Amino acid sequence: MNAVMMAATDGTTIAKRNLIKIKRVPDLIVFTLLSPVMFVLLFAYIFGSAIEIPGMSYREFLIAGIFVQTVVFGASWTGLGLAEDMQKGIIDRFRSLPMASSAVLTGRTASDVLINIISLVVMSITGLLVGWRIRSSLLEALAGFALLLFFAYALSWVMAVVGLWIRTPEVYNNASFMVIFPLTFVANTFVDTSQLPPALQTIANWNPISAVTQATRELMGNTSPSMPVPDAWPMQNAILASLIWTVLILIVFVPLAINRYKKAVSR
Repeated sequence: MNAVMMAATDGTTIAKRNLIKIKRVPDLIVFTLLSPVMFVLLFAYIFGSAIEIPGMSYREFLIAGIFVQTVVFGASWTGLGLAEDMQKGIIDRFRSLPMASSAVLTGRTASDVLINIISLVVMSITGLLVGWRIRSSLLEALAGFALLLFFAYALSWVMAVVGLWIRTPEVYNNASFMVIFPLTFVANTFVDTSQLPPALQTIANWNPISAVTQATRELMGNTSPSMPVPDAWPMQNAILASLIWTVLILIVFVPLAINRYKKAVSR
């Protein structure tokens, strides 16, 4: 019990340290928040007029996709922060302290959840300004936000593995974009998957990003009977599929991140 309490306390301390770092370098969070706002304005006002969604406004269709894209990009902070700490030797300083070794990873992933909460608040306000509305109950909408954060937390562990493996912030940025962009664009984030070529439709319908996006739309009431749901199982059972994907990611990548961290600090 003492070891668990120590790990939790140390993880909380590391999370506070990461948040203080952002406070001291505010331009990091500012540009992180500006990026999804830019995507909303570009797609809503420039591409939105050319994209038709049966039975509903494109802006309402769009916002759930932007939410998912925002938390996915937010999860990439985990790997970037770890890569920077490895490069600057801060991880070596942590090793010299009487602290739980798991605190670095748990603190890093926890602080990035808080960053994603801030991002979602900003995106919700932006969405309301461009015409997005929640059409479901408050509890369903809160469940949608909780699902987004849970999925983002799982992705943080994926990015932790990438950050510990690459270890150079500049290279990590390029590598993470190579992963994130195909995942978020070959999905139902910005367009209905029925508008994609057949081969890409299959990939998009089984993409975990699509499941989370569809689940978010359903929980927030941003769907239309005029827009048929694809026959793929994840799209027909989007909430369950999102939870399964999230749990599987955690089962696979939490041990991988811990193992990679132990190897990285043992050098």
